[in-house]
Amino acid sequence: MNAVGHIIGYGSGAINLPQILGPTLGNTQFQQLAVIAASAILITTGITCWAVRENVLVPAKKSKPRSSFDVLRQIYSTIRHLPPRIRAICWAQFWSWIGWFPFLFYSTTWVGETYFRYDVPADAKLSKDTLGQMGRIGSTSLVFYSTITCLGAFVLPLFVKSPDEGNYTARPPPAVAGVLKKFRELKPDLLSMWIFGHLMFAGAMFMAPFATSFRFATILVCLCGVPWTIAMWAPTALLGIEVNTLSSHSHNYRRLSNDGDIELPNMAGTSGLLEDAPESSSGELSGIYFGILNIYTTIPQFLGTLIAAVVFAVLEPGKSRELAGEEGAPRTDGPNAIAICLFIGAGCAVVASIATRKLRNL
Repeated sequence: MNAVGHIIGYGSGAINLPQILGPTLGNTQFQQLAVIAASAILITTGITCWAVRENVLVPAKKSKPRSSFDVLRQIYSTIRHLPPRIRAICWAQFWSWIGWFPFLFYSTTWVGETYFRYDVPADAKLSKDTLGQMGRIGSTSLVFYSTITCLGAFVLPLFVKSPDEGNYTARPPPAVAGVLKKFRELKPDLLSMWIFGHLMFAGAMFMAPFATSFRFATILVCLCGVPWTIAMWAPTALLGIEVNTLSSHSHNYRRLSNDGDIELPNMAGTSGLLEDAPESSSGELSGIYFGILNIYTTIPQFLGTLIAAVVFAVLEPGKSRELAGEEGAPRTDGPNAIAICLFIGAGCAVVASIATRKLRNL
């Protein structure tokens, strides 16, 4: 559904909205897109609020009310005592999102700038809506990217080994049993796919500074469709597996301790979990773990913004005296600042692949 939303959004950006809708929703492409996006958020959120019925949380009689500080303290304590595998997933997500941030926010502009730098006809440079035309060209490439992402969301899970695939015995017809057995043996696991996604994204973005045509830039963007599908799927799925494992261990711990005076050794890296176990249900702890994953997803966006600000300040034409042309005129053949940000993101994706690979040894 996320990919379908991208297709609709980028498709709206690829068409000339002012020409179709007139000035009703605004005078420019961006104004009309903002109105459409805001309306879509309000409508879908309203439908969700109307349709969803939540269970009322009834606190236990003996439980004490918890303040906001107590909640923050528990989150901080959980971060400090994260189980090793969950910590590795979070750090892989951290480095991955430093790489994805410039792509998600600047790829449309980068494709449009590449078109106007290398491929634009001479008469198109005189257009009064250059910025809108640049956005429509960039959005067109991202429509292809979103289409690949959507197809990948349906196809890729069929070629990845399920975590519980070994818990049942398949009995296919004898005629195809041999072929299916070989196919199952060749299927990669989810961890391998995540590593592959990091490296595929890094390989595409390492080529961004060398893109000298609109078509080549579009191909690089489209190549990122498959890694983005994996990036939206793998970390949450792997974290869900770990949370389920910890929850089952936690239930076993409570059941055995109620049967008698049985003392179990403390597990390394889970002292924070067991310390808060009497106060926190497994559902609450799983929510905290996924919230921590969101923290490791959000902080890289601030770092990515800082990195982009530094790169733009140094490489933006006309801002640096060393990169200016004769008599201070801005150069048009200098390095593309967005392409350099994408290149830096590719390096972070390589670090993410190394962090992801560490999961095999934990």
